[in-house]
Amino acid sequence: MSPSIGVIGLGRMAQALIEPLLAAGSIAPDQVTAVVGRPESAAALQNSAFRQCVIHAAGSAEAVDVWTAPLQLLAIKPQQVESAAASLPPVSGSPLLVSVLAGVNLSRLQRLFPGHRVVRAVPNTPSLVGQGLTALAWGENISPPQRQNVQDLFAGVGEVLELPEEKLDAFLALTSSGPAFVALVAEAMADGAVAAGLPRDLAHRLAHRTLAGSAALLDQRQLHPATLKDMVTSPGGTTIAGVRALERGGLRSALMEAVIAAAERSRELA
Repeated sequence: MSPSIGVIGLGRMAQALIEPLLAAGSIAPDQVTAVVGRPESAAALQNSAFRQCVIHAAGSAEAVDVWTAPLQLLAIKPQQVESAAASLPPVSGSPLLVSVLAGVNLSRLQRLFPGHRVVRAVPNTPSLVGQGLTALAWGENISPPQRQNVQDLFAGVGEVLELPEEKLDAFLALTSSGPAFVALVAEAMADGAVAAGLPRDLAHRLAHRTLAGSAALLDQRQLHPATLKDMVTSPGGTTIAGVRALERGGLRSALMEAVIAAAERSRELA
């Protein structure tokens, strides 16, 4: 049986993690206690997939209950971490705090939450469909059962990796920010197909399937991206004409700079 989970901040990232686990029956709704920023947000979540979970608004008398769970998911904005720590009631039993906050390092978490064992997790939004990637960096004195509970939590929504903390900013830039970059590519490809004559709904569906199929081919056949590119470019053909246009437009450099910028921003938040 999975341990009860206290969720501090039930926003998009926390929902992407918890909702699939609820749907799969990996955790029961009554095992989840969450606190959100406003009463309106708590009321809205009662009409969602979280309607059977216990949800409190921050500042309510019951909000402190979230800190009694043996496993706590910290999923607020990084700028809110100091105020969250200031409202922390006395804790006992060394509960496990799993932080998904970008740029907030383990040493800072341990200073702010001295009664907890702390873990940094960097998940991404494809967790919502069971295709997530999560990197874990462990704090000190985490027991084997606690470690297993964290691994099981994230394994329920995708692949889990263990990385040194100094690698998390780059991991975040590629995997957590990456879905936004891929979405821009998908949107641009669909717009191009519309300009070429396809109906928009069909263009979007085909762009999505092309990206998904290409990713599956790269992954399942363990292909280098250049190999796949060469597989579909013939001399004087349509594909090499398109690749030439992409190179002229600086797509490769733009994507590299996007990942670097996201990593640098994550480091700035520390």
